Amino acid sequence: MKVPAHWQTSGVKARPGHFSHRDLSKMMEMNVVLTIVSLTLGCFPSAIYACDEADADSLLSFASIVSSSPSLNWSNSIDCCLWEGITCNSDLTRVTRLWLPSRGLRGPVAPSLANVNHLTHLNLYRNSLFGSLPPGFFSSLNNLQIIDFSHNDLSGKLPSSSSSSSRLEDVNLSSNRMGGDIPSWFLKGAWNLSSFDVSSNQFTGVMPSHIWINSSRSIQFLDFSMNYFSGEIPRGLGSCLNLKVFRAGSNSLKGSLPHDLHKSASIEELSVPQNQLSGPIDEAIANVTNLRIIELSSNGFTGPILAETGKLYNLQQLLLQNNRLNGSLPSSLMDCTNLMLLNLRSNSLLGDLSTFNFSKLVQLRVLDLGYNDFSGNFPQSLFSCKSLTAVRLSANRIAGHIPPEISHLQSLSFMAISRSNLSNIAATFTSLMGCRNLTAIILSHNFIGESMPEVEMTVNLRGFQNLELLALVGCQLQGRVPAWLATLRNLRVLDLSQNRLTGQIPPSFSSLPYLFYIDLSSNLLSGLFPKQLTLLPALSGEMGNSLGLSPLVLPIFVVPDISRMRLFNGRFVLPPAIYLDSNGLSGSIPVEIGQLKSLHVLSLSRNHFYGSIPDEIAQVTILERLDLSSNSLTGKIPASLVGLHFLSSFSIAFNDLDGEIPSGGQFDTFPSASFEGNPKLCGSIVQRPCFTQEENDAPEPKHAPEPEDTIVGLAAGLSFGFIVGSTCGFFYMDDFRRFIARFTKFF
Repeated sequence: MKVPAHWQTSGVKARPGHFSHRDLSKMMEMNVVLTIVSLTLGCFPSAIYACDEADADSLLSFASIVSSSPSLNWSNSIDCCLWEGITCNSDLTRVTRLWLPSRGLRGPVAPSLANVNHLTHLNLYRNSLFGSLPPGFFSSLNNLQIIDFSHNDLSGKLPSSSSSSSRLEDVNLSSNRMGGDIPSWFLKGAWNLSSFDVSSNQFTGVMPSHIWINSSRSIQFLDFSMNYFSGEIPRGLGSCLNLKVFRAGSNSLKGSLPHDLHKSASIEELSVPQNQLSGPIDEAIANVTNLRIIELSSNGFTGPILAETGKLYNLQQLLLQNNRLNGSLPSSLMDCTNLMLLNLRSNSLLGDLSTFNFSKLVQLRVLDLGYNDFSGNFPQSLFSCKSLTAVRLSANRIAGHIPPEISHLQSLSFMAISRSNLSNIAATFTSLMGCRNLTAIILSHNFIGESMPEVEMTVNLRGFQNLELLALVGCQLQGRVPAWLATLRNLRVLDLSQNRLTGQIPPSFSSLPYLFYIDLSSNLLSGLFPKQLTLLPALSGEMGNSLGLSPLVLPIFVVPDISRMRLFNGRFVLPPAIYLDSNGLSGSIPVEIGQLKSLHVLSLSRNHFYGSIPDEIAQVTILERLDLSSNSLTGKIPASLVGLHFLSSFSIAFNDLDGEIPSGGQFDTFPSASFEGNPKLCGSIVQRPCFTQEENDAPEPKHAPEPEDTIVGLAAGLSFGFIVGSTCGFFYMDDFRRFIARFTKFF
C-alpha cells in the first residue's frame, strides 16, 4: 500500500500491515468524504457532463434573431441542458430535444439550428416564425425523429435536400404559407415515416406519391388538404399496409378515386372534399371495412349511392353532399348501425322518405338530406333515433305537418325543413314544443297564407325556452307579430321577413336580453319605430360579449347558390342588425337610435319616415351598413356621419334631402347611386355644384327694358339634370343586400 505523503512528513513510521489508531481514523474520515463527493456527483451528472459548446452557440444564435415574451432563460452563464425547452443526452452531452410549442417566438429560423445535429425532437408548434427554412435543413439533422413547425407563418419552398433522416417518424408543416412543388427528393430516405402533414399551405403540382411509397410499411397518417395540388390522386395508397388516415380535401384534384385504394384494408378515414373528382364511386370501396369516415363532398361524383355501402359496418360518418348523385337511398344503409353523421345534401336523390326505415340507426346524431327531391311526410321512423341532435330536410317535397311524436327526440337542437310543402303551422309548433332542447327552428317558405300562431295556440312555451333562432321567411303569414315571442328569453335571431304581418312592432321585444338580429322586412307593419328597441341589451352595449349563437351543428345558407354558400356555423358570424325595410312605418327616426352601440346594420328603407336624419346615428361607431332610402326624410345629411369609419354601404336615395353632401372618410367611396333621387343635394359626387351664400345673395343683372307691346309672358321650362354615376357593377343597397349579402334568408 502506498503511504500518504503527509504521513511521512509528519514523522510517522509506516510499517506494512500496521497502522496506528490515529492513522485508521484519518483514513476513515477520508473515505467518508470521498463517498459523499462520489454520491453528489452521481446525482448531478451535469457537473461532469456539461452541454456541448457548439450546440449552445448554435441555439444562442437562433435565439438572437427570435423574440419571445416572456424572454427565454437561455444564457452562457447557465448550462444549456438546463435551458427552457432543452433536453440533453447525458451520455453524449449533446442537445437532443428542442421543445418550445406556443411560446410566443417570433422571427426567422436561423441556419445555425441545423448545426444542433443530434436533435431527435424539434417542436416549434404554434409560434410566429416566418421566412423560409434554411437550405439543406432536413439533410443536416440526420437524427430527427419528430419535427413540428405547424401553425406558424413560414413561407417559400421546401429546403433543398438530397437525403433526410431515416429515423424520421413525424413531419408536421401544416398551417403555414409554404408553396411550390414537393420535389421527389424531399424526405427520400425517410423509410420509417408514420405521419406527414402539410395541410393548409400553398403547395402546388402533383401530389408527392413518393412520400407514401417510400414508407409504405410504416405510414399511418397523410394530410395534403387545403393546398393547390392538381392532377389525379396517384396510385400506391393500396400498398400502404398500415395507413389509417388519408386527407386531400380543398385542392384541385381531378379524375376518380384510385382503384387500388380498396386494397388498403387498414384505412379508417378517406377525406377528399372540395375537389373536382368525378365519375361513380367504385363499388370496391365496400371492401375497406375498417372505414369510419368517408368524406367525398363538393365534387362531381355521379351515379347512385352504392348498395354495397351496408358492408361498411364500422362507418360512422358518410359525407356525400354537393355532388351529382341520383337514385334512392339503398335499404342496405340501415346495416351501418354505427352511423352517427349522414349528409347527402344537394344531390338529385329521390324517393318517399316516409317509407324509409331509419329505426336501426340508433346512434345517428346528424341527418342532412336537404336540397334533393325527396317526397312524402316527415319520416316516423326517425323517432327511434333518440340521439338525433340535428335534422335538415329543406328544399324537398315534404308535406303535412311535423307530428307530436317528435317530442321523443329530446336531444334535438336543430330543425330545418324550409322550402317544402308543410302545412298547419299551429300543429307543427305544438309538436315542436315537446323538444325542450331546440335552439334553432328554420321553417321558411312553408304554411303559405296561414295565420301566425296566437298565444292560445302556444300555451306551453316551455319547449321553446332554449330557442335562439327562429326563421319563418317567405310564408306569407297573416296576423300580427306575436307578443309571445317576448317570452323566449334566449332568443337571439328572429327572422319573420316576407310575410303579411300587420300592426305594430311589439315594444316588449326590448325585454329580450340576447336578441341582436331582427328582420321584420317586407311585411305590412305600421306605426312608429318603437323606441323600446333602442334599449335592447344586446344592441345597446350591455351584452356585447354575449352576441352570437351557440355553435350550430349544421351550416345555414343564403341565396343565390343555396346549395354551397355557408352563412354561418357557429358564433359571431351574423352581424348585429335591425331590418325593418319595406313596411309602412312612419314618424321620425328616434334620436335614441344612438344608443345601439353594438349595431352593425340598420335598414329602414321603403317606409314613410319623415323629418331629419338624427345626428345621433354617428354615435353607433361600428355601423357597417345604413340604408334610409325611399322615405320622406328632409334636411341635411349630418356631417358627423363622416366619422363612421366602418361604414361600407350607405344609401339615402329617393328622399327630399338638401345641402352639400359631406366629404371625407367613407363618404368618398360611396357611388352616386347612394344619393340619387334627392334633387336638392349638391356636391362633386352627384356632379351638381353647391353655391355659397354670397353667390345666392348676388343682385340679378339689369337688362334694358323691353317695349310693353312686345313683352310676351313666357314660362321657361327649366330642366335640372343630374348624373347618377355608372350603374354597371352597382346595386342599390337594398337589392345588393337581398342578392348577395342578405343574412335573412334562412333555409
